[in-house]
Amino acid sequence: MIITKARGHAILDNIGDATIIVIGDVMLDKYVWGKVSRISPEAPVPVIDFVRESIHLGGAANVAANLVSLGVKTMLCGAIGDDEDGKIFRKNAEIQGISTEGIIASDDRITTVKTRIMGNKRHIARIDREITDDIDSKIATEMFRKIDKLKSIQGIIIEDYNKGVLSRNVIRQILTLAHNRMIPTYVDPKFNNFFEYQGVTVFKPNLSEAARALNLKLETKNNIIAAGDELQRKLKAQNVLMTLGANGMMLIESMTEKTHIPTVARNVSDVSGAGDTTIATLAACISCGATIREAAEIANIAAGIVCEEPGVVSIKREEILDYLIG
Repeated sequence: MIITKARGHAILDNIGDATIIVIGDVMLDKYVWGKVSRISPEAPVPVIDFVRESIHLGGAANVAANLVSLGVKTMLCGAIGDDEDGKIFRKNAEIQGISTEGIIASDDRITTVKTRIMGNKRHIARIDREITDDIDSKIATEMFRKIDKLKSIQGIIIEDYNKGVLSRNVIRQILTLAHNRMIPTYVDPKFNNFFEYQGVTVFKPNLSEAARALNLKLETKNNIIAAGDELQRKLKAQNVLMTLGANGMMLIESMTEKTHIPTVARNVSDVSGAGDTTIATLAACISCGATIREAAEIANIAAGIVCEEPGVVSIKREEILDYLIG
């Protein structure tokens, strides 16, 4: 199936009517850029002459950035520290048009920051500053109070990076709320609570996450389909969308509906953030009336487009429509 430009317009022209909540681990991605021309006399490491520093929204916040870039009204929920990095995070999110009403600052935590050291455009090292303990009940209660205030929600995206926001209790609260209000749920999982996401609308692991969780080698199409069936059975998920890197995606809708969606990336520059773009676009399209197969195809196109750009970038509605043929 190939989405036509007319069908793309029919789906994406209504995207501004949707409100989607993103819940999960938020972080700042800092990049220190420099030039390398010599090795330190003190140790066998490169000396990096500083050129510039850049700051980007990471984790669940990058998913929210993609939604806003598509035109979706977006509220981001998560925890940051009551610190300078937290203020920088909130300011950058608000500049991008993301509602940070659901971001809770706590004295007991620090804002997660990943600092990448780049020399001659190559990744030299990374410094992580974080607390990964589960958030306390006060933060969770305040987060859900903010969510309850929203009258109309077309989707909830759950972004798990194992940084403490998505404890088992929080996951169960989210899914109970979504079930009671009949809100579609979209999950990007990590290993710790992989099988806690019961009964969701779309479960979106990547190939390595699925292989690790099931303790299987997923090297053939038949293995991948069998793994998707097993995940759907164990999780009682409506759909499983497994991302396969350069090989695209595998969509498992039921025991009889399996669709391989080949990648569309033409000149891959950087795969960073492609998974965030995928789940954001998928949820946005379904909220506007797309079928799961249509949404997966458009999300695959969106992921391919951002892979052609260096660094982490957000997808735009016009870029998707430009890619589609008449």
